[in-house]
This record gives sequence, C-alpha cells and structure tokens, in this order.
Amino acid sequence: MSTLIAIVYPTEAKAEEVRQRLFEMQKEYLIKVGDAVIATKTEGGKIKLNQLVNTTAAGAASGSFWGLLIGVLFLNPLLGVAVGAASGAIGGALTDVGINDAFMKDLAANLEPGNGALFVLIQEMTADKVLKAISAYGGVVLKTSLDETKEQVLRDALQKATAAS
Repeated sequence: MSTLIAIVYPTEAKAEEVRQRLFEMQKEYLIKVGDAVIATKTEGGKIKLNQLVNTTAAGAASGSFWGLLIGVLFLNPLLGVAVGAASGAIGGALTDVGINDAFMKDLAANLEPGNGALFVLIQEMTADKVLKAISAYGGVVLKTSLDETKEQVLRDALQKATAAS
C-alpha cells in the first residue's frame, strides 16, 4: 500500500531540495518513491504543478514513433508522424499517473504565493532513516495518509527543525 505525504516549504527551491534528497535516498534503497510533485501558487492565484514526467511530451514522442511506423507501411511517413504525434500528445495530456492532479490543485489552493508543497507518493520506506534525513529541512505537514501516531511523529520532527531555524 502506498503512502501519500504533502509537506509545505517556504520556497519552491526548498521543496525541490527535499525532492532531490528523496531521490538520493531512493538510490540508497531507503525509500521507493512512486511520484513526487511540487505545487506552487503564483501571485495571480494560479496553481502550477512541477511533475517528474511530462505525459504530454512522452505521449507525443511515442505517438510520433508509431505514426512513423504506420506511415512507412502506407507510404506516407510524414503524415503518419504528424497524426501519431497529435494523437499521442492528446492521449498523454489526458493521462494522469501517480498522484491525482485535481487533488493536488485543491490542496495547493490554500498555499501562500511563493510557498512550495511537496507531494510524495511513497511505496516503501525505512521510516526512521527517511524521517531523520528530511526533518532537517523543516516544513509543515499539509496532509498524509499515515496513521495518527506516525503523522504526529512526522509533524513533531519537522516542527523541531522549523523552530530551530
């Protein structure tokens, strides 16, 4: 079962720093991240999601390949690439992998402009080592799917680091 954790940081750069630290820990086999997205709110109130995978671009690339292949078979490779890229981009844009975008946008609507919310979907983790590593960055827990005792441990660890800085 996966665990969702959303932590708010004072800046998008700080949230990105924590995300990179999580990826380093993934290389050390301390955590297995299913998805990690940073949400920010602009001065105009628009929510921006900084996702790991751009599904529209990936769909367009895949569609271009298959369109070229089909186009070669029917002796019109350029038309095949164009149609394949367009259909792949549409399919990629409609695909939502990992954490639900609407859910993240709803939670991020409460952010102050300039803050960054890190949404992490964790598949497995060595909780004590991961908590120790990320607690140094501080932050405020926005939402989790942890049980109440584990959530409180996380809140306390992050609060100590925030109070120290």
